[in-house]
Order: sequence, then C-alpha cells, then structure tokens
Amino acid sequence: MQHNVLILDFGSQYTQLIARRVRELNIFCEIFPYNHFPSDLSSYKAVILGGSPFSVRGEDAPHPDLSQIRGKLPMLAVCYGAQYLSHFSGGEVAASNTREYGRANLSFIKENEVFFEGVSENSQVWMSHSDSIKALPTDGVKIASTHDVEFAAYRIEGETTYAIQYHPEVFHSTDGKQMLENFLVKIAEVPQNFTPNAFVADMVAELKEKLKDDKVVLGLSGGVDSTVAAVLLNQAIGKNLYCIFVNNGLLRKNEFQNVLDQYKGMGLNVKGVDSGDRFLSELAGVSDPETKRKIIGRVFIEVFDDESHLIEDVKWLAQGTIYPDVIESVSVKGPSATIKSHHNVGGLPDYMKLKIVEPLRMLFKDEVRRVGASLGIDPELLGRHPFPGPGLSIRILGDITPEKVRILQEVDAVFIDGLKSWGLYDKVWQAGAILLPVNSVGVMGDERTYEKVIALRAVESTDGMTADWVHLPYDFLMKVSNDIINKVKGVNRVVYDISSKPPATIEWE
Repeated sequence: MQHNVLILDFGSQYTQLIARRVRELNIFCEIFPYNHFPSDLSSYKAVILGGSPFSVRGEDAPHPDLSQIRGKLPMLAVCYGAQYLSHFSGGEVAASNTREYGRANLSFIKENEVFFEGVSENSQVWMSHSDSIKALPTDGVKIASTHDVEFAAYRIEGETTYAIQYHPEVFHSTDGKQMLENFLVKIAEVPQNFTPNAFVADMVAELKEKLKDDKVVLGLSGGVDSTVAAVLLNQAIGKNLYCIFVNNGLLRKNEFQNVLDQYKGMGLNVKGVDSGDRFLSELAGVSDPETKRKIIGRVFIEVFDDESHLIEDVKWLAQGTIYPDVIESVSVKGPSATIKSHHNVGGLPDYMKLKIVEPLRMLFKDEVRRVGASLGIDPELLGRHPFPGPGLSIRILGDITPEKVRILQEVDAVFIDGLKSWGLYDKVWQAGAILLPVNSVGVMGDERTYEKVIALRAVESTDGMTADWVHLPYDFLMKVSNDIINKVKGVNRVVYDISSKPPATIEWE
C-alpha cells in the first residue's frame, strides 16, 4: 500500500478530520506527530501541516523539521502551518485585535490559480485562530483574502507550497473538499487508488505474507470491527483462524445466541463461551465504574487465555483496533488523558505470549463499514450500533445484580426494537438505555410504587469523537416510554438524555 500523503499533527482538534477528508478522495494518508515522523519520505507524494492550539509567537510553539519536506514535496500548510511558514521565513504574524473564529467569506481569489479551480468568490470558509499573518514570507504570493483577513491563502514562488489560514476540512468550509482535491490531485498528482476493494486485496496479501501457516486467535464481540477483522483474516488464512465469542453476562437480550447464529453462515470458525456467571460473580458489590471496567477486562483476558490454551501452537492474537486508537497513542501530547479504560486497549499481560495482528489499524470506523460491504458482510450486521466492550455493566449505574441486568436487557430490547419498527434505527449512530441508581414514586392501578428510573440515550455522530443527541419524535418517545413501563417489571419512570459530547460522554460511565 502506498503511503501517499503525510499529515503532521500539531495538536489540533481537527487533525483527524483532515485525514477523513483526504480519505474521502480515495487517497491514503497517515497522521504523525510533527516531531516524530518517518525519516524515509520516499513513498510520500504530499505533506499537509495541520492546525494547533499553540501560537507561533509563543515560547512553546511547535517547531517541525521541514528540511526533508519543504521544496522537495508538495506541501499544504493549514492555519498554524500557514502562520509558521510566514513567521519563520521572512514574514510576520501578530495577535489579532479580535479572535478570528467562525464563518468568513472569500472576498478575493487570484485568477488562474489551480488551488481555487471550481471555487467562486464569496465561498464560505471557517476560521479558528487568534493570530493573523500581517506579512507574507519570502517569495510569498497572496492568492485569497476575506473581508477581515488579507492573507487568507498564499503560495510560495519556486516551491509547490501552499498555505491557508482557514480550515478546509470542516463542514462549514463549503468548498474545502474541492480545495483539498485541487491541491492533492491536480497540483501534487497524488493517485486516487485507496478504495475498499484495493484495501482488501492489499491487506489479504499482507496477512498471508505475515502469518503464513501460523494459527491466530481472535476475540469476536458481534460488533462491526471484530467481524470485519475476522472475515479479512479468514480470507487470508482460513482454518488457521480461531474465533472466540465470550458471553460476559452483560450482552443485550438474546445477543449471545443471535450473534453465534449470524456467524454460522459466514464460514467462520467460532466457539461460543458462556461465562456470564463468572463475570457477574466477580462484579458483585462493585459500584465504581473504572473498577467495573478493570474487572471485566481482567476476567475477559482470563477466560480468553483459558480458551486459547486449548488451541495448540497459537502464535498470534488478532484485534479489531482502528485508526483513532492508533492516533491517540502517538499524539503530540502523548496518550490522551484516561476518561475511561477499555478491555481491548493497553496491551496484553506478560503471561500471554502472543504476537499482535491488527488488520484494521489504519481505518476509520466508516471505512471499516465500507470494507465490510466490499467483503459481502450482511448490511444488517455492518449497520449495528456500537456497543461498549464492558456491555451493560456501564449502563447500570452502581452495583450490578442479575435482577438489574434482567431489567436493563428487557428495557433495551423494547427501545432498540422500537427504533427499528419506527424506521429510526439507521438514523441513529448509537442508542441504549441506562438504569439509574435511584427509585422514584409512581402510581400503578391506584397503588403507590417505588421503582427504577430509566434514561434513554440516542446520539448522532460519525466516529464517536463528538456526538449530538437525536431529536426523536415525541410520538415515538411517548410510545416507547409506555411500552417500557407496562412491559418491564420494576420500572415506573423513563427520561430522555439530551446531552451532547462534549461536554458529556456518550455512555454514562
């Protein structure tokens, strides 16, 4: 697989979005920290410098070593990158009188600039900076302005170097994708050969070469990532792939058997291990969410290790790691602060002497789904909402009991089945129910009740990094609330969570 485009990360919240926009052009790209990128750039066709929360005028300003890039590879500098090129190459950057943040419109575009082909004056762009370029770098040529920003875009004579003070990758830059395409395809001449079919062909060949006749064990979850990873590996090594699906007792109602039935028709070698009682026993009396996650992670590894030992000469453990996990682990600021731990992240205990293979580690979530479609995986399975690794344990606030699990499984089934029957399931990125650690007073059949409260959660997102709550129809919410209270013994009140991420997270724990 060709590397094609290198994106240097200076800590901007938008860096991953740049990569997503580039991938949408069927161009493969990789993100590296500005201070730790490959020394051999021979396979790259272009470089993009991202934005940053830092100021180029500050003592802590990131200083990339561009000696192997500038003037040698086509380069697009975005926001901080544009200011960096100016400030340290003969231009001037100064603090703006007002923070330039939000929508702006191009008021001037230099004629006959390939970068702006198909882009008209007055095109909307998105600014996000408190500094502004006051003078261009040596050999800089102004190619676009807005009403408030004279040097909104420039290029450098004698180099294939372009710089823009706005963010083309965000939705609010209406022609941003066109500008990225103009730079990458027309100026840098990067091939548009990164398609799902091409990825499958390259990855299957790579897996055959890497794994040869070795045996591989994979923990299936029923989710999209592990399923696509399994089918890819199955194409590469066939019978040498051993899949294990562990029931931790915290899956959705009937999910253990339903998922096993789904896998039967896919030609995968899958063993179901029902360890629900073991997990629930270990979790008894535990209320702290991080402790719950760690217990589930530990027991999962113990069960998985027991099962893998039953397979002779296993050499590899396959995981469904995807690109956002990889990026976070090598980000400019180091691994992200721990909001919550996950049972698939953080490596293996020393006693599991297995090498790791991660066939999806370079894909975003939406790309995993497209690869899955090219592999012929059932659209219903590919369209499944994400489900947390610790399962319902982090949707039961407080301690976990078999009765609480029963209540939440029943409630969840009513909610998810309702979304499907109303044609709303595919319009929601993730949905679930949360069992709150409070009781509320109610009245049923002229009798006073004191029972559980359920919160329903439904969000829209593309990758889970940010999310907004879904405006579900009031008629639907009324119907599903009535169904939950009438059908699930132990619940007398239903509320709807209207928090976005950030500041909230999608899950409650």
